[in-house]
Amino acid sequence: MVWSVPETNKVEPVRVRALAFDVFGTVVDWRSTVIREAEALGRAKGLQVDWTAFAEAWRDGYHPAMDRVRQGELPWKSIDELNRMNLDALLERFRVEGFSESEKEDFNRVWHRLDPWPDSVAGLRRLKAKFTLTTLSNGNVGLLVNMAKHAGLPWDLVLSSELIGHYKPDREVYLKAAELLGLAPGEVMMVAAHKYDLRAAAEAGLRTAFVARPMEWPNRRVDLSYEDAFDVNASDFLDLAAQLGA
Repeated sequence: MVWSVPETNKVEPVRVRALAFDVFGTVVDWRSTVIREAEALGRAKGLQVDWTAFAEAWRDGYHPAMDRVRQGELPWKSIDELNRMNLDALLERFRVEGFSESEKEDFNRVWHRLDPWPDSVAGLRRLKAKFTLTTLSNGNVGLLVNMAKHAGLPWDLVLSSELIGHYKPDREVYLKAAELLGLAPGEVMMVAAHKYDLRAAAEAGLRTAFVARPMEWPNRRVDLSYEDAFDVNASDFLDLAAQLGA
């Protein structure tokens, strides 16, 4: 598929000093990794489960669980804790039995072991030569550090909603990230495959880069269209690097 980027969407690289990345779905391929590990665990246990549906349902529970925290229904819980809460509910819903507590805990940590998209590492290395690179994820710090080790992600630092006490898309997350970087919001560019994240970042004064990830939800209708509202629209991280002069 060939993407064309309107000239008005190209950003002057000198005005952006740091790139802040959404991680799940933008940098790493959660879907394939979770399905693969689930299928392997199912084979070992002799279970007949639709693991694709299981993985997608697990991810579908991500935002509603965070919203319960954002709205004060739940006290602060890390993504690890929210994922485990959702996992326990899904094991019951899909009638999966025979997992020990240690097996459940290890399976929950599959989110620490997500593989990157094929262009992610090479693209990040190019971008790192020109910009400060940080995560700006709802994942907790330990999860993001383990993921970076596993996937070889060359972050300069790891910023997490956990450090701020708010989950995206709360405005505080984006503003605090810029503050921690010692930059004005307009000197930070949010990079994400999810438009709600970019729109919230823009409202907080950050620059924005949309990266289309059609394989995150290959069996769902997802809006992958480029928009003039974003400073940059890119097909992958290598395209993003080229557009930003890296």
